[in-house]
Amino acid sequence: MGVFSRFTDIINSNINSLLDKAEDPAKMVRLIIQEMEDTLVEVRSSSAKTLADKKELTRQAARFEQEAEQWQEKAELALNKGREDLARAALVEKKKCIESSQSLVDELSHVDEHITKLQDEISQLQDKLADAKARQKAIIMREKTASSRLKVKRNIDSDKVNDALSRFDSYERKIDDLEAQVESYDLGSKSLADEIAELEGDEIIDEELAQLKATMKSSKKTK
Repeated sequence: MGVFSRFTDIINSNINSLLDKAEDPAKMVRLIIQEMEDTLVEVRSSSAKTLADKKELTRQAARFEQEAEQWQEKAELALNKGREDLARAALVEKKKCIESSQSLVDELSHVDEHITKLQDEISQLQDKLADAKARQKAIIMREKTASSRLKVKRNIDSDKVNDALSRFDSYERKIDDLEAQVESYDLGSKSLADEIAELEGDEIIDEELAQLKATMKSSKKTK
C-alpha cells in the first residue's frame, strides 16, 4: 500500500467526523497537516528500518558467496587428496550457498524497488505538506474574514439594530420638540439689554428724521 493510500485511510474517518459536526475549516486544515506530519514521521521510520534490513540482507548474501568460495577450495583440496566423495559433498554445500546467495540477491532487488517507490512517495508527501502549510495561513485568514463579514451582515439585518435606529429617530423628534419650545420662549420674552438696544435704535431714527426735515425745510427757503 502506498503512502497516500494509507494516509487517506488514516485521516478519512477524522475528516468525515469534522464534516458531520460542521467544524470550522481552520481546525480541519490543522488536523490534516498534523496527520500528514505524523504519517511522514512513521513512513520515514519504516524506510529507515527497510534500509537497515537491506544492509543486513546484503551482508548475508556476501557471506554466502564467501562460504561458496570456501567450499570450492575444500572440494579442490579433497579431490587433490583423492577423496572424490568429500569433493562431491563440498560441491553440494557450495551449490546450497550459491542458491541462498542468489535468493537474497533476488529479494534485494524487490527491496530496492520498494525503497525507490517509498522514497518517491515520501518526496511527494513532503511537497504536499509544504504546500498545505503555505496555504494554511491564507485559509485561516479567509475563514476569519468570512466569519467577521457574516457577523456584520447578521448585525446589519438584525431586528435589534432596526429597533435601535427607530428609537434614535424617536429621540431626535423629542429633541426637536424641546428645542422648538426653547425657541418659542426666546421669541416671547426680551431681556433688559434687548429693550435698551431697541430704545437706542429708536433715538437714532428720530435724530435722522429730524435732520431730514431740517434739510428739506432749508432747501425750500433757498428756492
